[in-house]
Formats: sequence, C-alpha cells, structure tokens
Amino acid sequence: MVGQEALDALLEVLDLEKVEVNIFRGISPPVGPQRVYGGQVAGQALVAAGRTMEPDRRVHSLHGYFVRPGDTTIPIVYSVENIRDGRSFSVRRVTAIQHGKPIFFMSASFQQDDGGANPMDHQSDSPIDQVPGPDELPTMLEQLEKYPERAQIWAGVPRPLDVRYVGESGWTRSGERTTEPRQRVWMRFDGTLPDDPLLHACLLTYASDLTLLDAVLSTHGETWGPGGVIGASLDHALWFHRSFRADEWFLYDCWSPSASGGRGLANGRMFSPDGRHVASAVQEGLLRRVG
Repeated sequence: MVGQEALDALLEVLDLEKVEVNIFRGISPPVGPQRVYGGQVAGQALVAAGRTMEPDRRVHSLHGYFVRPGDTTIPIVYSVENIRDGRSFSVRRVTAIQHGKPIFFMSASFQQDDGGANPMDHQSDSPIDQVPGPDELPTMLEQLEKYPERAQIWAGVPRPLDVRYVGESGWTRSGERTTEPRQRVWMRFDGTLPDDPLLHACLLTYASDLTLLDAVLSTHGETWGPGGVIGASLDHALWFHRSFRADEWFLYDCWSPSASGGRGLANGRMFSPDGRHVASAVQEGLLRRVG
C-alpha cells in the first residue's frame, strides 16, 4: 500500500477516539513492526494534546521519553494533563498507557500567534544547494533493489512517506556502507493533506523518528540488522520554527555529535525546498551489536 491510500490509512491511525475528557484511544496499523513505531506514538500523543487546545495556539516544541516497547495488538490510551494555560503559551503533558503502564510520556508547548510583534528572524545556513533534489534521487525501493531480502521487507509494509536518501541508507548490507559525517534525506508524505496545521505537525513528528538515529550509524559506516546493530529510541525532542506542509518535500539534515555507553545522540534540521529552516530534532537512542 503506497501513496494516498497509505497516507489515508495513517490519517485513520492518527484520528484518535475520545473516550472521556482529556482521555483518548489510538490504534496501530494492522501491518507493521512487532513493536509500536516511536514516531506513531509521539504523533498520536501530539494529536491528543492538540485536541485539548484552542485552534489559535500552535505547537512549537515537544519533549518525549520512550519508556517501554508498545504492543501493536492492543489500543493505546492517551491521558492528557493540563499543566498551564497562560496568556500566550499553553503546556500539556501526555502519557501513553498499555497494560496499565506508561510506554511513553511527552510534554508539549503551544503558542498563540504573536502577530509579528517580535522583529527578530534568523536561521543557520541551508544545505539545500549542497545536495541533489529529490527528483534526482532513487526511491527507497529503487535503492534497495540490490538487496532483495531488505527490499522485500520494505515493500511489505504501508509506505505513506516517500523517503529518498542522499547517499546510502542504513539498510544496506553490513560492510557495504561508506562512512559519512552527515546523513541527508528528502521526505514528503505521498498524497494530499487537509489544511490543518496540527495534523501537519503530527505528521512531521511521525517522520522525525524514522531516520534520525541512522545518522549515528552513518558516522561509523554501520548498518541496521544482521552483522550491524539494532536500536531503539530513548527520548525525542522537536521544535517547530516556521510554517510548512508535510505533503511537500523537506530535507532532513542529520548528524551525530556523540556516541558512547551503548547510546547514540543525533541532531536533525528540516528545510523546505526554498531553504527555510522549518523544524529541529534531537534524539538519543540505544544501539547494540547483533550477529
């Protein structure tokens, strides 16, 4: 399942059921990994938080911790705590629960539009001119054609997100990946989305967890799976800087400043095709060698 069909299925996953005041319930896709994908639970948690907000307040940051693996066979309950509603900012804390225990918790801050009252606006240099555009790069499946066993796995799951690596991905065979200090990936949700800023923020949250830890592996020329490493997200932070659409291309520019003690830290910046810095992410993950 690809394109708009896969995207519509993801939107159903993000469309939480309201159970009670500040309590929501979400499901996982019927086809996917054995444990809940971290970007899914973070995206659903942001949906839950956003549905307790007034529409004139938009999320500008979130900070989450993954504390237990999620079970894809049962629903996830999201409990939202109203920490504060101030004149300009609102803060929510969301706990995702399965089997009576938290699997993830997140704090999210929302800001009312200041109407341009603050004149300061700057950003770091954009890397857009340093990389080929997405139309010049192979799709993920095309890139994995020389690795049939891995292409088969990728082809068997729904693909709402078009992912195009500038260079090799972490899904090459062990020993066949070159060492690169930065990992850059073009992404976009493959379909048309409604004009709902919260939905676009939730989808960007979903996407931000997909390739970020791969930047740690890229630094060492490592790969995922047999002969390489396995990993799991430990925590995740995301800041939204400027307006964007998740169904338009964005470049995810990632690098790893440190790895030690079985953990790797990765930073990422997201840029629109015209070079606007739209979001930033930081994640630490657990990484272990496998045979």
